[in-house]
Amino acid sequence: MARARQWLLADGAANVVKPWDKKGFRLPGGNVQSPPSWQLFLGVGAALRGKTAGLYPAPAAIMESIYDGCHVDIDTGFKIENRQFARLAVSPQAQNMIRTLFYAIGDANKLIGRPQAVPVQAYRKIGVLGAGMMGAGIAHVSAEAGLDVILIDQSQAAAERGKSYSAKLLDKQVRQGRLTADKRDGILARITPTTSYDLLKDADIVIEAVFEARAVKAEVTRAAEGVLPPSAIFASNTSTLPITGLAEASQRPANFVGLHFFSPVDRMPLVEVIRGRETCEQTIARAMDFVKRIRKTPIVVNDGRAFYTSRVFGTYVYEGMALLNDGVHPALIERAGTNAGMPVGPLALMDEVSLDLMHKVMRQTEADLGAAYKAQPQDPVLIRMVEELKRLGRKSGGGFYDYAADGSKRLWPELATHFPRAKDQPSVGEVQKRLMYIQSIEASRALAENIVGARDADVGSILGWGFPAALGGVVSQVDTVGIARFVAECDRMAQLYGSRFLPPPNLRDHAVRGELLRAA
Repeated sequence: MARARQWLLADGAANVVKPWDKKGFRLPGGNVQSPPSWQLFLGVGAALRGKTAGLYPAPAAIMESIYDGCHVDIDTGFKIENRQFARLAVSPQAQNMIRTLFYAIGDANKLIGRPQAVPVQAYRKIGVLGAGMMGAGIAHVSAEAGLDVILIDQSQAAAERGKSYSAKLLDKQVRQGRLTADKRDGILARITPTTSYDLLKDADIVIEAVFEARAVKAEVTRAAEGVLPPSAIFASNTSTLPITGLAEASQRPANFVGLHFFSPVDRMPLVEVIRGRETCEQTIARAMDFVKRIRKTPIVVNDGRAFYTSRVFGTYVYEGMALLNDGVHPALIERAGTNAGMPVGPLALMDEVSLDLMHKVMRQTEADLGAAYKAQPQDPVLIRMVEELKRLGRKSGGGFYDYAADGSKRLWPELATHFPRAKDQPSVGEVQKRLMYIQSIEASRALAENIVGARDADVGSILGWGFPAALGGVVSQVDTVGIARFVAECDRMAQLYGSRFLPPPNLRDHAVRGELLRAA
């Protein structure tokens, strides 16, 4: 420090004129209005638009600061940069992202909603029932977190394939230099593939990840509970079936909870903790402890068909199919989805989820509700694609898209034959509103039904299915648009496209009172 002070205070040292303050200074590489600099700035606007969809103003502000700042002296350039920063700091996007990405997700990771009277659960050994993609993923992240995993399937070969999923992921990390071979072997050693339920006798928690069929889930529930210690938790990874109904197969419904993971489990940070009618608060607390133990972010929701995330996320892909059924060009549907800030278009996303899964959910809901079931706008598309055309999505080689051997894809040319296009096509903005507003409408219904709180609703939408963070989440989108304007637009769309766009009473009440929906 003494030497630094001496250098700073030495004659002339603190008064050295910097190169950019000297008369006649020129930027390295030439003026920004001259080649090759102007060519960079010419193309960068389009590139930024492609990456941000126009939702995130910071990258554009950075480029503007550089371009404008290079036309003036450095002190004026700093003023330009400061003003850009001040504009961004008070922008809706910054407020939304700070509130949700920093405060809300931070609170979720701190388990703010955890029942406080329950001692923290320490986990050592878990069981996973079903070694398919979801079960294998749950086993992988649990083993990476240092837990012993019993991975059970109907055959030893199937269980071994589930373990090999972890081996592939870990081998890739070793090749990339992110993991040593010894650590890889240690993680794999924690996963025991088997067909025997007897190995669950000292497990702390068991998670079933079998087919979305009540009978199959009931069978594995009874088999696991036959050997589990009385204190163990039983969790279902179902994405749609109500936990209260699944818990009917359990001898200890107070210890039965939903843990809904997202695919691929190793990359998706969210876990939805679902409280059944008889799930006790101790089980909720211990389930949240497990989610934190495997380094995921939990949100807690109450029971109901499709809970929260699947219910609201489903509206995005369902509205995409409704648009297709209305004769909207599939390329317009897909582009509107990505332009609105969603990671992929609804039809491409449907192919990844698989059409037959959503078809099964539709038929299961139809069976459960009986005469009370009301046909939905997407039903004709699902029925035609699955039952008539046998196009089930990417896993079967084709759905709304065709998939080439090199991994590329293109929209299936025959879509126009089976879903004729209307002569008059809507604007991109109108399609965006249909795709985005329907998600917030359904989230508002979930708030009114006490399925989820506003904070967890926003967190779940961003971490669960990639809702644009610039909007703050599905609930904050309403406040960003302006609740009165949002309600008016929904009423307009309800007249044009159907009652699904009608705002629920709680949304209208907040609009009348001028209250923020996220404060609900």
